[in-house]
Amino acid sequence: MNTVAIIGAGPAGLMAAEVLSQGGIQVDLYDTMPSVGRKFLLAGVGGMNITHSEPFAAFLSRYGARAETIKPLLEAFPPDALCEWIKGLGVETFVGSSGRVFPKDMKAAPLLRAWLHRLREAGVRFHVRHLWLGWDADGALRLAGPQGEMSVQADAIVLALGGGSWAKLGSDGAWVPLLVQRGVEVAPLLPSNCGFDVAGGWSEHLKSGFAGQPLKTVAMRFTDVAGVAHERKGELMLSDSGIEGSLVYALSAPLRDTIAVRGSVTVQLDLAPDKTLDRVLAEVAHPRGARSLSSHLQSRAGIKGAKMALLRELLSADQLKDPAQLARAIKSLPMTLASPRPLDEAISSAGGVRFEALDEHLMLRQLPGVFCAGEMLDWEAPTGGYLLTACFASGRAAGQGALNFLKPHHAATD
Repeated sequence: MNTVAIIGAGPAGLMAAEVLSQGGIQVDLYDTMPSVGRKFLLAGVGGMNITHSEPFAAFLSRYGARAETIKPLLEAFPPDALCEWIKGLGVETFVGSSGRVFPKDMKAAPLLRAWLHRLREAGVRFHVRHLWLGWDADGALRLAGPQGEMSVQADAIVLALGGGSWAKLGSDGAWVPLLVQRGVEVAPLLPSNCGFDVAGGWSEHLKSGFAGQPLKTVAMRFTDVAGVAHERKGELMLSDSGIEGSLVYALSAPLRDTIAVRGSVTVQLDLAPDKTLDRVLAEVAHPRGARSLSSHLQSRAGIKGAKMALLRELLSADQLKDPAQLARAIKSLPMTLASPRPLDEAISSAGGVRFEALDEHLMLRQLPGVFCAGEMLDWEAPTGGYLLTACFASGRAAGQGALNFLKPHHAATD
C-alpha cells in the first residue's frame, strides 16, 4: 500500500487526509501541537463562520490578486459543496443575515469531532507533538517527536503547515527556510486581517478610556498605492495603539501594501455615513445653548462615546469650535496609519509558497511528490468564511494531486 505523510493537521491537512484515505492510501498525519485543529477550533470561538453564501463571482473576487489562480480550486470545491460535505458529517448549516454560513450550533468542536472520527475509521493515523525539521541526507522526513528525532519515508508528502500568524497554535512560519533551502520560491509572510497603529500613537486619555471601544457604523475611504479608491462601511474598534475590527480587516491588504511603499497611509473616516454633509452641518450648527459640545453632538448628530473621543483626539480646539470644520471632520476625519500590527497578532497571513513554484496539482516543481495546501500558499482573503473555504479546497486539491501522482494509470475519482 502506498503511504503519504501529511504535515499539519488543520483544515487543509485533514481534507487532504480524507481524499487520500478514501483513495486507499495509508495516511500518517503529523502535527506539532498536542491535539489537532487548534486554530480551527479557535476560529469557531464566538461562532464558526465556515463559508459565505454570496454568488460565486463575488465570492471569488474576495481573493484579490490571486482570484484567478485560486479559481480552479474553488470551482472544484465551491461553498455549496463544502456545505454538503459538512451535512455529510451530520452537521446542519444556516445562512446568517450577513450572508455568512455557520453550523447550526455555531460551534467548531462537534464538526471537528465527527470529522476526526470518520478519518480514524478510514485508517488515518495521527501523530501529535511531532515537529517537522525538513529532510535528511537520504530524502526522508525528519521529525522531532516525544521519543526524540525520527526519520519517516513516504511515497508522497502533503505540507499543510499554515501561515505565520498564531505561533502559539502551531502556525509560526518555521517551515519557510526549510523550503527555501530546497530552492522553493516563497513570498515573505505578512500580516493579513490585522490591526494598524496610528502615526504617533494615541494619547494616554484615549488609551485608558476608550481602547477596546467600538465605532459602530462608520465608513473608511482611501486611495491605495496603485491608485485604486476604496470605500467601505462597517464597524471598527479603537485599540491601544490604533484601530482594528472587521472594517479594518476587510481593507488590510491594500492598507498594508500602501504603507509598505509610502511609509504611511491617510484614511478618511466618516463617522456619520448615513447622513449628508449638509445635514450634519445643520445639526452641528444648531444653537446648543448651555449644553456641552458632547451633549450637543450626541443629541443632534448621534456622535458619542468613542466617536466623540476620536474627534477630540484628532482635532484642534479651534476645529471643534467651528461648526463648518467640525461637520467636515465628522464626515471625513483624516487618520494616518503608520504600520500594521505584528504578524503573530494577525488573524491570518499573506505570502507563502508562490503558485508559480507549484504545478496545477499543487505539487512543488522543485520537489516531485511534495504537495502544498492551505494558508502556507501565497494567497489571502478577508474574514467571512473565505479563509476556511480556500483551505478546505486547496487541501482537497493537494490530496487529489497526491492520489493521482501515486496512481498515474488509475485516474482517481472524487
